[in-house]
Amino acid sequence: MTLWPEPASGILVDGRLRPAEAGREFDTVNPATEAVLGRAADASPTDMSEAIAAARRAFDESGWPHDVGFRVHCLRQLSAALRAHADELRDITIAEAGAPRMLTHGPQLDIPVADLEWFADLADSYTWTEDLGTAEPMGIASRRTVRREPTGVVGAITPWNFPHQINFAKLGPALAAGNTLVLKPAPDTPWCAAVVGRIIAEETDIPPGVVNVVTSSEHTLGTLLADDPRVDVVSFTGSTATGSAVMSTAARTVKRVFLELGGKSAYVVLDDADLAQACATAGFTVSTHAGQGCALTTRLLVPRARVDEAAEACAATMQAIKPGDPADPGTVCGPLISGRQRDRVEDYLRLAADEGGRIVCGGGRPPEHENGFYIEPTLISGLGNDARVSREEIFGPVLVVIGHDGDDDAVRIANDSPYGLSGTVHGTDIDRARAVAGRLRTGTVSVNGGLWYSADAPFGGYKQSGIGREMGVAGFEEYLETKLVAEPA
Repeated sequence: MTLWPEPASGILVDGRLRPAEAGREFDTVNPATEAVLGRAADASPTDMSEAIAAARRAFDESGWPHDVGFRVHCLRQLSAALRAHADELRDITIAEAGAPRMLTHGPQLDIPVADLEWFADLADSYTWTEDLGTAEPMGIASRRTVRREPTGVVGAITPWNFPHQINFAKLGPALAAGNTLVLKPAPDTPWCAAVVGRIIAEETDIPPGVVNVVTSSEHTLGTLLADDPRVDVVSFTGSTATGSAVMSTAARTVKRVFLELGGKSAYVVLDDADLAQACATAGFTVSTHAGQGCALTTRLLVPRARVDEAAEACAATMQAIKPGDPADPGTVCGPLISGRQRDRVEDYLRLAADEGGRIVCGGGRPPEHENGFYIEPTLISGLGNDARVSREEIFGPVLVVIGHDGDDDAVRIANDSPYGLSGTVHGTDIDRARAVAGRLRTGTVSVNGGLWYSADAPFGGYKQSGIGREMGVAGFEEYLETKLVAEPA
């Protein structure tokens, strides 16, 4: 693997790539080897304030919010520039995020880059004004027009697990809608964002201040975006606990917040399903990218009389998935992002044993990897839905199998969660499967293997899995205000 010696050593503020205040930097680490890849700019609160000021000026004083055609041009230009750097971006994503190479040809890179074109098309065809016609409230004939306008300055706070997908799911619609933006990426994947900032600065016509990229070792630097009155909207993806804190901070300035948070999604297998096929799919899914996906199904609900059979079928798949080098094209399960995250997963595996659970397969570090933050795909049986490992988001390749007593009980268990992000229903009778899917309190549901991920498909959750939507027209409109203009008829 060939990496740039310094793919992006600075932050992007007001159109200029520069070091952080006092030249501060921090290490970025390869989770597959534990080796230091290089250094990233470690921005300060002063740097963040300057980025917010730049975004504010660009929104208030430039033509960016008003020129749809120019925004469409810039988004298409950015998508093309990113495609031209696909190999470099791919290598950085594998090395820094531990993303399996196979996923970079899908949702880890190539698809999100292409999705920028979809948002350009949407902005180009969107109905920005609507004529409501004439009415006579209080006898005054008035002609009313509804206008959709950009909200203003967007603070985007993103995690490390799918850095490009989540960064572009915010950047694409926010820019298409006419907003300016300050991006604060996770400390674990600073290069993934910083390289995009470099490409924007050097290879697009996006004006200074419209996009600012502020990397930092401090998770808490994003709090400044939530607290600053110059920021109009905050889009956050991450844990529910942090999202709650962001929402609380943003309330002080009554700014709009939308959140894509955690999940503990259920894979519901009905009693008429092909059990072996369903369990193999569930085991494969939770092992992908070492289980580091908020929408992955991490609870497998099967008919109670067939729990042991289901565990055996699921374990057969999970045992065959060997954690490996993410640069290998055949790797499905790479490393966890950090030693801190691996410790967290291991704490949950110890907790599962303390709660009376049985480790059916996995449960430890793969012996063939002396270095790297690897955990074996792990299946846990013998616990109910009230166990902590059944209720809390682990964010690792860990699946809990739970028995149910029919459709009503399966729905009850699936919905008995503080989360409601995703889910799956598997059954032979499609009408029955659809009926169960319709009763799940969750933002996305796959029925018999259907895929819900697409640029035009809104994504988000119920309950503590978030507020608002990303992607699709719904995600685009999160970045718009609605103005009613009335004139004498």
